[in-house]
Amino acid sequence: MTDLAGPIAEAGFVPLSADEVRSRFDPPGLALSGEAWARFAASWDDLRPDTYMADGGRYRLRRHAIYGAAPGAPLMRAPHGPHFQATRYNNLNGGIDRWFEPVAAEVGEGPALQALLAGARGVFDQLAPGAAWHVEVHQFRIEARPDEAGKPTPEGMHSDGVDYVMVMMIGRENVEGGVTGIQIDGQEKASFTLSAPCDAVLLDDRRVMHGVTPIRPIDPHQPGHRDVLVLTFRWN
Repeated sequence: MTDLAGPIAEAGFVPLSADEVRSRFDPPGLALSGEAWARFAASWDDLRPDTYMADGGRYRLRRHAIYGAAPGAPLMRAPHGPHFQATRYNNLNGGIDRWFEPVAAEVGEGPALQALLAGARGVFDQLAPGAAWHVEVHQFRIEARPDEAGKPTPEGMHSDGVDYVMVMMIGRENVEGGVTGIQIDGQEKASFTLSAPCDAVLLDDRRVMHGVTPIRPIDPHQPGHRDVLVLTFRWN
């Protein structure tokens, strides 16, 4: 994974196409395609409402899990716990413990998530050799309605308060918008749309701020949503 670590160390981020994610994180082609992928993607249909939205929005559903690893040891799922962000990183919903429904056991132990966790860790281990990792897994669905735009990042351009982040598209249905922006030192460095399943971006969260524009339904008479997986890595 050193060829990915290099661009992150230099530029602060690296976007990956779906084909690149699959070839790097799932060389046998068993986890991020076929039946395994279909089961993984279908789990986004079983997320739960985020009841902590300080803007009163009802457009976000999610599940959450925590993993940890000592240096050189495999990532293992930790007891369920809250998600916390300081208000300096999330001035909308930060400053409190937020308890979300856990990622289902069969998803957390399944081949797709395990391949993505191992692949992301392989990259970030190159950037922080010997790190003991605290990893959080976030399944997000942002819904778009005719009377309410969906906001993937309602807090705006932000950092997550960790060391490294991987954001990966699971799927989009009947939505427009959702453009990812990257800023460093207040200057825009990139703008792109994660559109195909497995399109992703890896970030150095200490250097990079990121945000996503709102989504709206293309056909206002049909439901629309944007599903993503977010993995955050913080060394202990």
